[in-house]
Amino acid sequence: MTKKTAPIAAAAPSPAPAAVAVSAKPVSSAGDAPTHCPYKQANLLQQALSPNKMRVGFLLGAGCPVSIRVDKAGGGTDPLIPDIANLTAIVRSKLEADPTHRAAFADISKRLKDSGKAAPNIEEILTHIRALVDIVAGSTIDGLAKDALSGLDDKICQITTEIVGAKLPGDGTPYHHLAAWIGGIQRAHPVEIFTPNYDLLAEQALEQCRVPYFDGFVGSCDTFFDVASIEQDKLPPRWSRLWKLHGSINWWRTSDGNVVRHSGASADGSKGRQMIYPSHLKYDQSRRLPYLAMLDRLKSFLANGQAVLITCGYSYADQHLNEVILQGLSGNPTAVCFGMLFGERTGYAEAVSRAKRHPNLSLLAADGAVLNTIDRNWRTGSKEEHPWHGVAVNVGDMSPRTKAPADQCKFLLGDFKAMGLFLAQHLAVSEDSADRA
Repeated sequence: MTKKTAPIAAAAPSPAPAAVAVSAKPVSSAGDAPTHCPYKQANLLQQALSPNKMRVGFLLGAGCPVSIRVDKAGGGTDPLIPDIANLTAIVRSKLEADPTHRAAFADISKRLKDSGKAAPNIEEILTHIRALVDIVAGSTIDGLAKDALSGLDDKICQITTEIVGAKLPGDGTPYHHLAAWIGGIQRAHPVEIFTPNYDLLAEQALEQCRVPYFDGFVGSCDTFFDVASIEQDKLPPRWSRLWKLHGSINWWRTSDGNVVRHSGASADGSKGRQMIYPSHLKYDQSRRLPYLAMLDRLKSFLANGQAVLITCGYSYADQHLNEVILQGLSGNPTAVCFGMLFGERTGYAEAVSRAKRHPNLSLLAADGAVLNTIDRNWRTGSKEEHPWHGVAVNVGDMSPRTKAPADQCKFLLGDFKAMGLFLAQHLAVSEDSADRA
């Protein structure tokens, strides 16, 4: 898939995760404030991914499908799947034009506005609707009956499914690069993918690349959720693990309370309840099982031994996931997290604040990084001869992504497309090394 390249710094022995995370000593340019070196960080990331005994995981956020552009009618491109702000705008416009749900949605919007949420996103809207469903019973709240609320919930899920049920365009997407990387390197431990996204893009890429994976469900027709298989985890390491932290457009809860995975309506003709976003399960412990099991996998991954978690397309805006990640890093100093940020550090205030208190959380943004709790810009001046130049690091004007000066280095891997190319080149280097062994 990717042209093989000459070996790079991976030939050196890989450091332990605590050393892999970052360089403790910032780089300085003559006469300038201290800086970090992005080329060194790209090398360290490459080295962290190289040992076959290292436990490696990826957390893929909403920015990952946004990085894939598709042609739109009339020219230009659109993201394959919009971010949550644009998804909310699309759902809102469709509901406001729907004569069946228009009035109920207007009432929900007013309630949220009166509570101080003038511009709620789709997940906040679903949370509010589902909270009302749990308490309305046989009465009404502000004229909203349970049937109207449930119908609105179903309609939002239907619209969301239509939008996020996109297919990958071709076989050269960053999801395919990730899948090929997973399938191309033999490891002692399975690669684990965590995602709060509801889409099926990771599944498509893994299957198209013929990479076996386990996602907590077993069976063939209406595959069912089996927590015992997750807890025992006896599958071979060549099977990657895929954990959908906020559910999926193909998860359904049947009328008898079982959770199954399939596309569309149930095999017996009943629709069931689509399991997108777990907000409606907070009041019923028994119905939280799939989500709790997925979060437990993330906790377990960070808690046990040497582990490297790479986040991409994740803005660190989900406080629940943040707490799981940070508790894991605090409890296990041999675990490290590389947070790849698309834009400037100023756009991720919460993440930066946490990274300044957690030395094993490294944030690598377009304009600089927080490494070993030290917040610095990237160095000025490129190394065009470096193997990762143009792949992980570049210079020049990159507005509006960052306003950093043209001669200041920019780190590229916060863009999932660049991360995919990085993994493809890393795989090519690994194959070259294996051929020479």
